Amino acid sequence: MSLSYKARRRLSLLILLVGLPAYIIAAVTIVNLIERPSIWVELLIYVGLGIVWMLPFKFIFKGIGQADPDKPDD
Repeated sequence: MSLSYKARRRLSLLILLVGLPAYIIAAVTIVNLIERPSIWVELLIYVGLGIVWMLPFKFIFKGIGQADPDKPDD
């Protein structure tokens, strides 16, 4: 099932405005539960978590910055 361009655009906006801040809060909370690691290990954890959050949503964000392919040419 393929989402339309408008649906993908709206869903990506929702993910960025609601999902990403929630994921950031969860990631910081999880990292704070363990004893504070060195700054380099902590940086690697945050970089890794920053990459992991977007992998399931890759198909939604792909092509969002381009012109609407469903729009008829004038």
